[in-house]
Amino acid sequence: MTDVATTSIHDDVSEILLGEEEIRQRVGELGRELVERYADRDPVLVSVLKGSLVFLADLMRSMEMPVSIDLMEVSSYGAGTESSGQVRIIKDLSQPIEGRHVIVVEDIIDTGLTLNYLLKYLADKGPASVSIVCLLDKPARRLAEIPIDHVGFTIPDRFVIGYGLDYDERYRNLPYVGVLKPSVYGGAEPVE
Repeated sequence: MTDVATTSIHDDVSEILLGEEEIRQRVGELGRELVERYADRDPVLVSVLKGSLVFLADLMRSMEMPVSIDLMEVSSYGAGTESSGQVRIIKDLSQPIEGRHVIVVEDIIDTGLTLNYLLKYLADKGPASVSIVCLLDKPARRLAEIPIDHVGFTIPDRFVIGYGLDYDERYRNLPYVGVLKPSVYGGAEPVE
């Protein structure tokens, strides 16, 4: 067992993909894009927990307009690094979204299977519109076509952690997006 007192969470990062300042600047830009698009529409930001929580907090602070938020929790991963494809809604919306302009706030979109399910689920609740803002897009792994309206960064097919993203509920508190060392999760080094 690893000695937690002497181990830094940074030790499990093989490289920093996106630094703190780079993320801060891009999230600010995304917030301004959303203000421009939704200035007179009273949008509700729907965050998909838990990974999007940090992104949601920074994004809504960058939006100088009235916004509502709601939280959902869905699961398709468990403790692994691959999506199972089986989507479960663990926590549903707190408020009705009928007639509202919904902005789904996602941390990362890779296969798109979870989000594809979620978009259909939300559409059945009668919103005026549904759009997507994601911090990270990983198109190399896409299995379902997803209409992403606002993308922070497009990233390569690497297992990333930090800025809300986790591996087995750890590393969410890293202030940057880093690549997790494959030795941590038993994976192979990527071939590039």
